[in-house]
Amino acid sequence: MKTLTFLLLSITAILFAQQPIHLLTVNGSITPTTYDYLKHGIEYAESGNAQAVIIELNTPGGLLQATRDIVTEFLNAKIPIIVSVAPQGSRAASAGVFITMAAHIAVMAPGTNIGAAHPVSSQGEMDSVMSGKVTNDAAAFIRSISEKRKRNVEWAEDAVRSSVSITETEALKTNVIDFIASNRAALLDSLDGRTVIIGLDTLKLSTKNAVVEDHSMNWQFKMLNLLSDPNISYILFLIGIYGIFFELYNPGSIFPGIAGAISMILALYSMQTLPLNFAGLALIIVGIILFLLEIKITSYGLLSIGGAVSLFFGSIMLYQNNEPLEFVEVSLIVIIPLVISTALFFAFVVGAGLKAQKKKVETGEQGMLGMEGIAIAALNPTGQVRVHGEIWNAESTDGKIAKDSKIVVTEIHGLLLKVTKG
Repeated sequence: MKTLTFLLLSITAILFAQQPIHLLTVNGSITPTTYDYLKHGIEYAESGNAQAVIIELNTPGGLLQATRDIVTEFLNAKIPIIVSVAPQGSRAASAGVFITMAAHIAVMAPGTNIGAAHPVSSQGEMDSVMSGKVTNDAAAFIRSISEKRKRNVEWAEDAVRSSVSITETEALKTNVIDFIASNRAALLDSLDGRTVIIGLDTLKLSTKNAVVEDHSMNWQFKMLNLLSDPNISYILFLIGIYGIFFELYNPGSIFPGIAGAISMILALYSMQTLPLNFAGLALIIVGIILFLLEIKITSYGLLSIGGAVSLFFGSIMLYQNNEPLEFVEVSLIVIIPLVISTALFFAFVVGAGLKAQKKKVETGEQGMLGMEGIAIAALNPTGQVRVHGEIWNAESTDGKIAKDSKIVVTEIHGLLLKVTKG
């Protein structure tokens, strides 16, 4: 019996020891890509038997819709979500307040601050009615989060309505966060033994000796995050409009149309109008169309370059998904050679094939048409000519042709050539 108990305890210890903690990092504005990254990371952690997800946060704020989506992920997570405003000197401003308050456990590092969550418009000042509606909506949202996580509801609403901001020590005193941790080691020590309620279950964290797996943003997410910046989004949208407009106004300009099509698709993704995978697929289709047009239209390489750029961005966006099976990323070592080889294939191989089909026939009877030769005897109107090193019977359709004069073959009737003066 003692042996069986020992084995069960050993197996339990091994299984629990295999539960790592996944670390995600958000350093910058909250955008649709931030949501994609966090959603992907949380689902991956849930499927990978992780005991918790730690999110190191440093943000000046961001888009409200992306923030709502992130909060929804936190509230419906199947494992504990710990938000740590870190490293020292970081902040959780505006959208960061909602994200921090929505975590199961909220932590701040020394020298950090949180607050100033009053909503603002990216297009400038809102009128009083609209400002009131947006503020009330955001205040209700932060209240519901605070009540759910049993945090300071009054302060949370003041952060939205009055843009109040506090330090980490003030946040701890006013029940905005759970504790202060100076670094990751201190964070893991403080988390050890804490309990978190997930649905109807109460989970106890064992983090003191847990393995922390770092899943920081890869280069694809970083690039997409840059594209999701509202300022970049606005610029891309205008480039898209002007590019398409100029191409329609002056067909055949090529470059404005290429830049407009690619920019418009990227802008639609940035504005959350077009889902990530759909945007990637659309860019790949545009790239293939541009390659095909390069074969038919003389663009001096502009269409091929545009196709390569479109295919590159599309390949990056297409394979960033939210499936929890694995942390999918496409390597540049794969993307770049394939994009280059595809561009070369369409520009040279397929193009050469089509040009060969259009090339004038140079063999058989059809190949004789238009060929030049010499009259080896006077044609009046018949005689003999030498064409392509061969002697033929010929008939002039252009009057008398003197001996040794140049002739051109215009028709072929069996073994008789119809010729004119060359």
